[in-house]
Amino acid sequence: MDLTDTQQAILALITERIGSEGVPPSQTEIARAFGFKGVRGAQYHLEALEQAGAIRRVPGQARGIRLVQPVMAETAPAGDDNALRVPILGRVAAGAPIGADAGNHDYVLLDRTFFAPPPDYLLKVKGDSMRDEGIFDGDLIGVHRTHDARSGQIVVARIDDEITVKLLKIGKDRIRLLPRNPDYAPIDVLPDQDFAIEGLYCGLVRPNR
Repeated sequence: MDLTDTQQAILALITERIGSEGVPPSQTEIARAFGFKGVRGAQYHLEALEQAGAIRRVPGQARGIRLVQPVMAETAPAGDDNALRVPILGRVAAGAPIGADAGNHDYVLLDRTFFAPPPDYLLKVKGDSMRDEGIFDGDLIGVHRTHDARSGQIVVARIDDEITVKLLKIGKDRIRLLPRNPDYAPIDVLPDQDFAIEGLYCGLVRPNR
C-alpha cells in the first residue's frame, strides 16, 4: 500500500518525536501540525498508516502510536543508503529479567528511516509485560546503545547479570523499572545491585508468524 505525501510526512513526524522525546505525538498535535480542522483528519491518516503496516496503535492511549518495521528482504538494492544491517545479539525479557544470550549473531536488513535513533542491535523479546506499549513476545526490538536515559523512556537495562526492557522511572531516592502490563509488578533497583542502562528502545521488528 503506497503512502501519500501527507502520510509519509506524518510518519516522519512520529519517528522524529519518538527519537527526540521518547513519546509519539498525540492526535491533537498531529492535527495541529498539519492544519487539520480536527482530530478526525489525523485519525484518517493514522488508520492508513496502520493498514500499511507502518505503525501500530494501542487502544485507549492518548499517545498509543508505535512504529512497526517489517523485516526487509535478505538482499537490499546496492547503494541503498536506507538499508541497515543489524545484528540480533540475544534475548531480552518483557516479564521477569532473563539472562542475555549474546552468542546469537544473526543479521537482518532494516530500513533505517523507521527507527529513531538508528539501532545498533536487535534483541528478541520474551514475555508480555510491555504489551501496552505494543511490544509483544517474539518481537525484535531495536536498541540504540547508550548509558544515558531520561525518566519516562523505554530502556534496555542490566540488573546484575540479567537484561530486561522496561519503562524507566527515576525518583528522588530510587530507580524503578515499570512494566506496561498490570499483571506485572515494578522492579525496584536496590542500592547493592549492579545496575546499568544498556540502551534505548528505538522501534521494533515483528517477524512473520
